[in-house]
Amino acid sequence: MQTTRVVHADGGERLMWLTTQRVFYAGLLGLASERSFGGWGVYVSPRGLPNRIRIGGGAWQSGELLVVPPQVPHHVQSAEPLVLNLLVESESVDPDALPAVLRRCGPVDDPAFVRRVRAAHAQLVAASGRECFGGIDFDRLFFGQPLPERPLDARIRQVIERVSAAPAAPWSAEQCAADVHLSFSRFLHLFKAQTGMTFRAFRAWKRARSLLRYVRESASLTDIALDAGYPDSTHFSHSIRQIYGLRPSEIVAGSRRLALHDAAGEVLCG
Repeated sequence: MQTTRVVHADGGERLMWLTTQRVFYAGLLGLASERSFGGWGVYVSPRGLPNRIRIGGGAWQSGELLVVPPQVPHHVQSAEPLVLNLLVESESVDPDALPAVLRRCGPVDDPAFVRRVRAAHAQLVAASGRECFGGIDFDRLFFGQPLPERPLDARIRQVIERVSAAPAAPWSAEQCAADVHLSFSRFLHLFKAQTGMTFRAFRAWKRARSLLRYVRESASLTDIALDAGYPDSTHFSHSIRQIYGLRPSEIVAGSRRLALHDAAGEVLCG
C-alpha cells in the first residue's frame, strides 16, 4: 500500500481516502446534476434510508446500495446529508472477473456488502485522527479480497501510468502513440479496446479526478485550475461539472470539514 498524506479536519464522519486506483468518500453529495465517472461508482446510504438514482433519462429508482459502471451518466440524490461513495478506476480491474456487486447498474440488493462498507467507514473514522491508512488494504477492507487486475498491453499500460502520474501535463494522443511506437489510429483503437475508454475521455477523467487532491488546499480556484492543467477557469468549471455534476466551488466548499487521506505524498500523521 502506498504512503499517505493526511489532512485532518474536524469533520466527524466525513473523510476521503484517495489512492491511485481507488477512492472512498464519506461526505456531502450536494445538489448534483448529471454526472459521469471514469470508474465504477458505488453509493451506500450510511444508516439505511434509501438513496435515489436515475440512469440517463430513465426513471428514478431507490436503494441502500447503488452501482454505476464507468462512463454511465446518472443523477444521484441522497436521503441523508452523508453519502458513502466508492470509486474503482476502470483501467485497474478486469471487467469480466469483477465481484457480483459491481456487475450491476442501479439499485443492488446485497445487505452483506452494505454492512461491510458501513463497518469499513466506521473503522476508517476511528483510525483517521490517530493513524495513517498506509497499512490498510483498500480492496480487502471493502470487498473482502483483491479485485482482479485488468490485463493490459505493456504499451497501453505505459501510457496509462504516464497520464495518471501527471494528469495536468498536456498529453496528446499523437505523442503518446509515437512514444510507444504505434500508429495514431492503431493507438486510439488499442487504447479503447484495452481500457473501455477513449484516450480523450481517459485524459479528461484523470485531470478532473486530480481535483480531489486539492479540495483542502487554501489556493484560489484559478490557481487550482492551472495546477490541474486547465487552460482557464471557464474550461475548468465546465469540465468538472460534466463529470461530478457540481461546480468546483461547490466541491471545495463541501470539503471544508473533510479529513483527506491522500496517497500522493509523504506521511503526515498527528
